[in-house]
Amino acid sequence: MVKPQINAFMRIIGIPLAYYLIRFYLSLVRIRVVNEDTLLNHLKNGGKAPSAIISQSRDGEMIAQIAMRLGFRPVRGSSSRGGKEALAAIIEDLALNPFAVHAVDGPQGPKGAVKAGLIRMAQLSRAAIFPVYISVDRAWITHSWDRFLIPKPFSRILIRWEDPIFVAEDMDSATFEAIRLDLESKMVQGYAQDDRNWGWERPL
Repeated sequence: MVKPQINAFMRIIGIPLAYYLIRFYLSLVRIRVVNEDTLLNHLKNGGKAPSAIISQSRDGEMIAQIAMRLGFRPVRGSSSRGGKEALAAIIEDLALNPFAVHAVDGPQGPKGAVKAGLIRMAQLSRAAIFPVYISVDRAWITHSWDRFLIPKPFSRILIRWEDPIFVAEDMDSATFEAIRLDLESKMVQGYAQDDRNWGWERPL
């Protein structure tokens, strides 16, 4: 009986509470978006809700529920569990809703490494890749493998979009790897540039 009660509590109280806490927390920071018009022009219709791959774990279910409330379309799976199914699902989703967000280094890292799944996703769906950088002037740094940043209250956040990268449907393995490495280098340099503009360096 304990587990059903916990699930009911999370569904009725825990998830809505987490959602409103996130909304309140976001109201305490100042967000500036740069070059968003490039993305919106590509989509030809602003306001599309992005899909996102979210883990199939029990924690992932709660994250998925919160993500839906925040305007995302969860696609369940990860590179370590249900990866092939998640890739197929998000490609199908992109055919109808051409907007998805994806963490380039996956759920387990290494930090900053662009995984081949992102390039494969773009290759199969024919969707463009829009690099996006999120930087902050003041943040707490977690001890997780990705050194995740949590913006401090009243901090300033910059969200910067870059121009699209188009991936050919047919290419050999050498070209595939060259695109992956080029994007990886671009992302590392982009984050370093924005962090320097705030006057600090992102921890390794």
